[in-house]
Amino acid sequence: MKNAYRREDDMTGFAERLKCLSSANDFLDFFGIRYDEQVVHVNRLHILKRFTQYLHRSEGLAELDEVEMFRRYRELLARAYEDFTTSTAVREKVFKVFQDADGQRVPLDALQQALAGRRAVRESA
Repeated sequence: MKNAYRREDDMTGFAERLKCLSSANDFLDFFGIRYDEQVVHVNRLHILKRFTQYLHRSEGLAELDEVEMFRRYRELLARAYEDFTTSTAVREKVFKVFQDADGQRVPLDALQQALAGRRAVRESA
């Protein structure tokens, strides 16, 4: 059965096309999602990370055919993008650095003093 349909063939084609995408813009364009370039410019890594998180939380993706999988991925990417049109990376806490900070702020003058102290130590050494 040389030309027999196999669900794995659809999945391989879709997966191969996804492998060619690298930037948030590539993904948004591929899935036909309209976007504000400024939002993507500021949040590109956060959008892709959130998209990945949504994919990992989604159940039943493996059972979908290629068309349904495209639709589901598109829906999840659009949701990830929308998260950052109405919120900020700090509030969304996608990356560990934001999760660990837990709202802590360091005043600018404290950073300036710390840097001045480090320079003084280096210069005296």
